[in-house]
Amino acid sequence: MTENTNRKTYDLEDRSFEFAKRVRAFVKVLARTLSNVEDAKQLIRASGSVGANYIEANDALSKKDFIVRIKICRKEAKESCYWPRLLDTAGNLEAATEQSLLVRGAAELMNIFGAILRKSE
Repeated sequence: MTENTNRKTYDLEDRSFEFAKRVRAFVKVLARTLSNVEDAKQLIRASGSVGANYIEANDALSKKDFIVRIKICRKEAKESCYWPRLLDTAGNLEAATEQSLLVRGAAELMNIFGAILRKSE
C-alpha cells in the first residue's frame, strides 16, 4: 500500500471513531425517558459498529469478506441515520442541532461506504 492509500484508510477509521464518540456525548445530554434510553442504546450500538466493521474490513481475508464487512458498515451507518431522529431533544436547541449533525454525518458515512462497495464489486 502507498502512504496515501494507507492515510485514507486511517482517515475513515478516525472519522467513524469520532462519529461514535460524538454519538455517546450527544446521548449523555438527552432527557432520560424510556424511549430515549432504548433508542439511544440502539444508536450507540449502530454507531460503534460502523467503525468496528470498517476495521474488520481492512483486515479482511478475501475480497468477498471485505465486501460483506463494508455492506455491514453501510447498514449500520443507515441505522445511525434512523435512531437519532427518534430521540427527543426536549426543546434543547444545542441537542437538536447536534441531532441534525449526527444524522448528516451518518448519511455521509453511508454514502462513503456505498461508494466503496460500488468500486469493489
